[in-house]
Amino acid sequence: MTCTTLSHDFWKQLKQKGFNFFTGVPCSFLEDLIACVSEHEKYLPAVREDAAMGVAVGAWLGGRKPVLLMQNSGLGVSYNALTSLNLIYKIPVLMVISLRGYQIPDAPEHLIMGAITPQLLDIVQIPYRIPSRESLEEDLEFCITQMEKQQIPTALLMRKGIFGG
Repeated sequence: MTCTTLSHDFWKQLKQKGFNFFTGVPCSFLEDLIACVSEHEKYLPAVREDAAMGVAVGAWLGGRKPVLLMQNSGLGVSYNALTSLNLIYKIPVLMVISLRGYQIPDAPEHLIMGAITPQLLDIVQIPYRIPSRESLEEDLEFCITQMEKQQIPTALLMRKGIFGG
């Protein structure tokens, strides 16, 4: 699979901002972006989102600047790592999270998590944005600024169709 222009441009923006480590768990909403990252560099897939978070934390401790790609159901799986590792020890990770079941028809297993994903991030005070294609660059800049200022994870919540899916 060859990546689309938007995925390629987004990957290039991440690289220009110093992001140099990519891990995560696949989702069809992010399929094109993952293909683009994989086409240009190493993408380390994980079997669970909390494991991917652990790998991203290890990369940060090793001097890398990580991006974690995952589905919003994975936010639930990684919630403990976020609260008991990243937030306590101030370990920043840019999370690119597919927003399954949020204000769209989707498989039943995505509807509850889709409805509450923004609130879960609000509860633990993780800054996030829900970008459109037009606001993606501005929203990325917001997340990077907050991540660097607060030294905590931030999230881009990606709706269906931004990177495929």
